[in-house]
Amino acid sequence: MEYRALDKENHPCGEHKMMMDATSATGVLHPYWPRDLLIPTYVANDRSMSEILVFLFSVSGVFLLVTWLITGQKGATGRLGTWRRLAVCWFAVCGFIHGVIEGWFSLYYDIIPGDQSFLSQLWKEYSKGDSRYVIADNFTVCMETVTAWLWGPFSFWAVFAFLTNKPYRFVLQLIISLGQLYGAVLYFYTEHRDGYAHSELGHPIYFWFYFVFMNVLWVVIPLTLILDAWRQLSAAQTHTDNTKSHKSKRN
Repeated sequence: MEYRALDKENHPCGEHKMMMDATSATGVLHPYWPRDLLIPTYVANDRSMSEILVFLFSVSGVFLLVTWLITGQKGATGRLGTWRRLAVCWFAVCGFIHGVIEGWFSLYYDIIPGDQSFLSQLWKEYSKGDSRYVIADNFTVCMETVTAWLWGPFSFWAVFAFLTNKPYRFVLQLIISLGQLYGAVLYFYTEHRDGYAHSELGHPIYFWFYFVFMNVLWVVIPLTLILDAWRQLSAAQTHTDNTKSHKSKRN
């Protein structure tokens, strides 16, 4: 599937232009940036922005609420604290977003522009903030595939590990959070080097909400969880070192 800039001089006019997007002054058939992208298979969504966002945040909210209730139950080692419960809820939501939504993109990125499945429409809506997704940019395909097939399952594994008090739970937290942080930094940095060409710079919804806010979460929260895992693992190693030291002195 080919996506390229339109040849404005040779582009047909007349009736063809009358069918084009009413918001376009350059005769493009889509709402994406840069405005001269040619996306030959693009079909406009038949679902509204509100329908798509309500679905995304409702399902994410269900995952958060169910996980919050589960983590509030007393286990073999007692109840989890509020901070730890929130962290586990985060991993549950990450499992859904990485595994289902980003998993869909990793499988169907090549047909999304013309597909009317709900999740394809979700990606077409999100692409108004970053058109790299609707043109199957090589970086986004590779990054989202790794995210979907590694951090998705690992996030659900982390939920299980914390609920069952597995000794490796903070190792999982560290690995997942490092992967998320690295992916988010590359995501922002590559677009910065492209001059923010794939969105309407400064748009309150498409740029600031879709592109910035919805992605900066995967910088701030993973960074916080990395520091938390560092502290937990360092404390465990300190305890192990002190135990070995005491045993050596006794011998």
